[in-house]
Amino acid sequence: MLEEVKVTKVWLDESENECTLCGACEAICPEVFIVPEKMVLAQDPDLTLKEEIEESADSCPVGTIAIEFNHSGNRDNPF
Repeated sequence: MLEEVKVTKVWLDESENECTLCGACEAICPEVFIVPEKMVLAQDPDLTLKEEIEESADSCPVGTIAIEFNHSGNRDNPF
């Protein structure tokens, strides 16, 4: 039986590029991403919104959204 893939951590990884404040992540998943003056995560982000979190990361024009799956300890989504 295959293990269900779950989002266990989301963070802003600006090691390569800084957030451009485009707001795409917030438009897709406001339960997790908030873009006031700089993108931040919601106080208690709903990590069950896997598809929306992945879509937000894929939509980020500079690849700053990092996702960990199943407590891997790594950034598991590509830049």
